[in-house]
Amino acid sequence: MRVANRQETTKQAGFTLIELLIVVVIIGILASIAIPKFGSTKERAYLAKMKSDLRNLATAQESYLGDNQVYYGGAVPNNPTFSYNPSTGTTITIAEATTGGWSASATYTGTAKTCAFFYGSAAPVAPATTEGLIACDP
Repeated sequence: MRVANRQETTKQAGFTLIELLIVVVIIGILASIAIPKFGSTKERAYLAKMKSDLRNLATAQESYLGDNQVYYGGAVPNNPTFSYNPSTGTTITIAEATTGGWSASATYTGTAKTCAFFYGSAAPVAPATTEGLIACDP
């Protein structure tokens, strides 16, 4: 028969310092990979919002042309006869509007990039270079 000795050591469950350190290092590596990807996703969302606002402006311009035989060239959205309101945070600037065409640019408060569009005989606004195609800064 065996008598229990008080000096026997019992194994305690838990993690060693090395194991915890390895886990912290792995989490740090994963975070350093993931965080920049989220930043570019946010930038792409801003560009998508500006492009969407310019497409909606094109629809509103065609409607305005049908009613008034000229494209709208005033402030946006301060004219009750021009039914267009850009998204919150987006600023639309109409650079030129005539009976033959129009051009405009869009900026957003969350980014320094600009998107632009032109149609018809209007002079292109940078970065737009192709008629009818929305272009944004790289």
